Amino acid sequence: MTSVPQRLFSQVDVFAPGPKAGNPVAVVHDAEGLSTQQMQSFANWTNLSETTFLLAPSDPAADYKLRIFTPRTEVAFAGHPTLGSAHAWLDTGGQPQAAAHLVQECGAGLITIRRSGDELSFAGPPLRRSGQVEVSVLEQAIASLGLQPGQVLGSNWVDNGPGWIGIRLKSAQEVLDLRPDFGVMDELNIGVIGAYGEDGPADFEVRAFAPGHNVDEDPVTGSVNAGLAQWLCDEGVVSGSYTVQQGTVLGRGGRLAVSVEADGVWVGGISRTIIRGQVSF
Repeated sequence: MTSVPQRLFSQVDVFAPGPKAGNPVAVVHDAEGLSTQQMQSFANWTNLSETTFLLAPSDPAADYKLRIFTPRTEVAFAGHPTLGSAHAWLDTGGQPQAAAHLVQECGAGLITIRRSGDELSFAGPPLRRSGQVEVSVLEQAIASLGLQPGQVLGSNWVDNGPGWIGIRLKSAQEVLDLRPDFGVMDELNIGVIGAYGEDGPADFEVRAFAPGHNVDEDPVTGSVNAGLAQWLCDEGVVSGSYTVQQGTVLGRGGRLAVSVEADGVWVGGISRTIIRGQVSF
């Protein structure tokens, strides 16, 4: 009987202030030799919003290479898989070239990840698409969220890989009250943000809907928060550091720290390894 090679496997909760919070990512270590079809099939099987595969880097400046898959397709970049995979790589003995940061190679290029105590933060990659959303697309997005046009304070493409459209509402409560119609939303991927008052649990509430990637609502989303921060910084809505709560409606209680700095936008949080084991293909 032929033995099946075993590969290390981790499942990590990201942006997780406590156990079983945040957003899980499945991480396959030492993924050399796996085909794209095998990776996609495994990502479909885990049925998490993303599954990642750690590989040796092709760029000498990188510590490792990462491929990222939703249940439906491969994406160039995603935030919580970036941080969760970096955590898993370090957790299993990975040694970065620099003491204070890691460098990830992925479809979006090289991504720098900072280390500060238990928290990891990634540098938001440049937007692949920005600017005004086409009228017909925006109308579809607004209708799919059950909103009236007058409720929308602003909108923009904030696509850094997954194809996000950003929509800003007046309040966090309006974000929490959304009940999307995914049939109307179709293939659109939408991130919605609204501000809390002074006594709120965070500065903003965010929700992310990605039926285009077979994920109706993502619990906590690094990429959309990076894109929203870049857009809202350009608009003068945010500056400096702020906090985001996401996953509230899903009972996940995710927590993100966003920092707008001279060298760009940084999005961070705490990651926790929940499952360690081996997997065969």
